[in-house]
Amino acid sequence: MCALPAAAHELSTVASGELPPVAVTALEHHHPKQHTHKRPPKSGNSRNRTAARTDTPTESGSATGAAPGGTAALQPTAASAVRISGTEVNAVPFSRPGEALEVVPGLIVTQHSGEGKANQYFLRGFNLDHGTDLAISVDGMPVNMPTHGHGQGYADINFLIPELIRSVDVRKGPYFADQGDFASAGAVAIDYVNKLPHNIAEMSFGSFGYRRALAAGSTRIGDGTLLAAVEAAKYDGPWDVPDDVRKLNGVMRYSQGTATDGLTLTAMAYSNGWNSTDQVAQRAIDQGLINRLGTLDPTDGGTSSRFSLSGNWAQSSDYGQTNVSAYVVRSDLRLFNDFTYFLDNPVNGDQFSQLDARTLGGVDARHAFDWRFAALEMQTRVGLQSRYDDIHVGLIKTEQRSWLSTVRDDRVQEGNVGLWTDTTTRWTDWLRTTVGIREDFFAGHVFSDTPENSGNAQASMASPKAGLVLGPWYKTEFYGNAGYGLHSNDIRGATITVDPNDKVTPLDRVPLLVRSRGAELGVRTKVIEGLTSSLAVFVLDFDSELLFVGDAGTTEPSRPSRRVGVEWTNQYKPLPWMTIDLDVAQTHARFTDFDPVGAHIPGAPAWVASSAITLGGDTGWFGSLKARYFGPRPLIEDDSVRSRSSLIFNARAGYKFDNGLRVQLDVLNLFNAQTNQIEYYYLSRLPGEPIDGVADRHVHPAEPLAVRLTVAARF
Repeated sequence: MCALPAAAHELSTVASGELPPVAVTALEHHHPKQHTHKRPPKSGNSRNRTAARTDTPTESGSATGAAPGGTAALQPTAASAVRISGTEVNAVPFSRPGEALEVVPGLIVTQHSGEGKANQYFLRGFNLDHGTDLAISVDGMPVNMPTHGHGQGYADINFLIPELIRSVDVRKGPYFADQGDFASAGAVAIDYVNKLPHNIAEMSFGSFGYRRALAAGSTRIGDGTLLAAVEAAKYDGPWDVPDDVRKLNGVMRYSQGTATDGLTLTAMAYSNGWNSTDQVAQRAIDQGLINRLGTLDPTDGGTSSRFSLSGNWAQSSDYGQTNVSAYVVRSDLRLFNDFTYFLDNPVNGDQFSQLDARTLGGVDARHAFDWRFAALEMQTRVGLQSRYDDIHVGLIKTEQRSWLSTVRDDRVQEGNVGLWTDTTTRWTDWLRTTVGIREDFFAGHVFSDTPENSGNAQASMASPKAGLVLGPWYKTEFYGNAGYGLHSNDIRGATITVDPNDKVTPLDRVPLLVRSRGAELGVRTKVIEGLTSSLAVFVLDFDSELLFVGDAGTTEPSRPSRRVGVEWTNQYKPLPWMTIDLDVAQTHARFTDFDPVGAHIPGAPAWVASSAITLGGDTGWFGSLKARYFGPRPLIEDDSVRSRSSLIFNARAGYKFDNGLRVQLDVLNLFNAQTNQIEYYYLSRLPGEPIDGVADRHVHPAEPLAVRLTVAARF
């Protein structure tokens, strides 16, 4: 097979963020619940940073949990696709593990509750709630949970240990055949390292009772490498009722061989317990009932745990490259939330508990082979992905965490299989195309405590995909991508017939699968020395934004929608010890049908932006400053109520000694911005208010200025 010309190879593999043959395939649906006055939102219910966003692994010759896609020369991608190194992830300060993912251009990660609950995600004009339509995986294991107690696609990333991240591979849009459910807005694949260049021991202490300890190391055992890491964290937060976070986390991995011929076996364990100060009614703050860091129900909180075993096997031969990964996960979650106070139950209050306990397992097998047709170089990939979830999910009315009544209690067995293939053809030195198709099959059974809501559901959907790459010309490439995708709904919404609250009121079933369609045009250039810049224009349509509302136990129908946007991403390295990043995204999000209530999509951000400057080298002084802008959003369909915008700065300064000692000081919310992490608009009722409740803005404030000191040793 002919190699790319040097200029083309440099642009294709570095500027475009494509992945090398030994790493992974080409860079590589909570639909935001539509909020009205009538019910609260469901959720309210070895390289350094200078070489980041390239395709070069931080550790060569190590097997990963992702499947290689063959030669990088035959891997077309999209203008919005990018690989981000683990070094870049850890180069800027963040307050919680989920915020590490804000290195993804255009992604906003917030929290509206305690530090053990899944984060709130915003991307491409979506309020993705706790993860739907953003497919997140760690070492090949999907994080998103279908048919979840708190919300479809729930993606809890609190078990992430940022120091172990090898790479974050980002692809946006439904254009990639190897991506299925939850990936319409984007897919983020996080891979851990197999070995560390140095063992790590570090301690962090900070404001509001923050404490964290981490020990990690790797050693050679026989023909392989054993990696182990243990993390413990304690945090109260600035809240009047302390979060009292109690987190333990561990990883153990054995790896052998290389990425193309190797094996990894990984075990992970995570446990967390916390109190939560959820969003509160703005009027309670304005009236002086509580301060902005106070709570209206001090008994909210939860517990969570996750245990997993996973493996990946890779083999190369004259017949191509084969990768097989498999996993089994045990996940348990119990949440206590109160978002409406005394609206539904004026006597005991509206607190409720959500239970989700599941065992899930799955496999991802794929094979890639190169071939020729006439004089054309081609690569074909084929794959099979399968997953099965055995779920116990429940919704219970509580008072101060004590049981009052059960709304619904369900046992769910749900599985899916995805078959896919794509073929990449190099027509000329300046033209590459990829054409693919994916077929997804979903089926399951619901055993409900309300027999009328039990039943079977199944559906399938085919999704064609296509991509085009033109160039390079003058270190510039042009991209075109289009494809069909899908979003699965909570299977309980596909079998429901009566309202579980009264067991009588009839309810309509909803489709198990919902279609998405998207397209993207873009350009990426390195024409200016040291600067990689990309521009992408996209459109993304959904037939419906149907949701199973975990906080109510019912299905909420919604409307078809369209999002049209533009993303501009830049990384500039003017000096060997300086890197500057600037990402800006704007999205126009609207419902596409007519309704007198309005066409605006509640919670959909129009503008998001971030910028960071990172200074320093392997030793000596280092530092960083990051700004993140989260623009105002409509909170109801007619846009008469809007959220505030937020602009938050985080800063870091430190020193690396020649002996491996590192001292750093992080300052979070540097200018002490009095802004909010999240805002909703819905009905709630405080004691003494009208029985029908009051429509109000409900907010979760951003934490005030905080400092964290870290002392770390590498040996």
